[in-house]
Amino acid sequence: MLLRTNLSHTRAMRAAIELTLPTTGASMMPPSGADDDRKGGNGDGGSKNDTATITKPKTKSKRPSLYRVLLLNDDYTPMEFVVLVLQDVFNKTREEAMRIMLHVHNQGVGECGVYPFEVAETKVTRVMDAARKNQHPLQCVMEKQ
Repeated sequence: MLLRTNLSHTRAMRAAIELTLPTTGASMMPPSGADDDRKGGNGDGGSKNDTATITKPKTKSKRPSLYRVLLLNDDYTPMEFVVLVLQDVFNKTREEAMRIMLHVHNQGVGECGVYPFEVAETKVTRVMDAARKNQHPLQCVMEKQ
């Protein structure tokens, strides 16, 4: 009789503990029916399942926003410098850099590439630093696509 009372008391305590566990992570308590086999159980064969299923909410990953990096035309920056910047910062071939530079020269603005925010910001900073270091007024900006 004493064994059955302690077993019932243990089941009730486990149920209370499992209800108070945090909802994240898996339960660290073994299933309540697992002790019945080791301790001999009460022999009724039908044990009540006191465990709860914990589900994690599915997180949806969102693609990062993309930004266009643009060069702005000015009348003072040499065309060769612009080509070198396009090759160095944006990894363009000589032909691609010439095409973009001529587009900037003729249209006033030209797109150098489309990147996630941090990459675009870094490229704009590198262009502006190179222009400042070489005393050219070249401007580079980024805009959300």
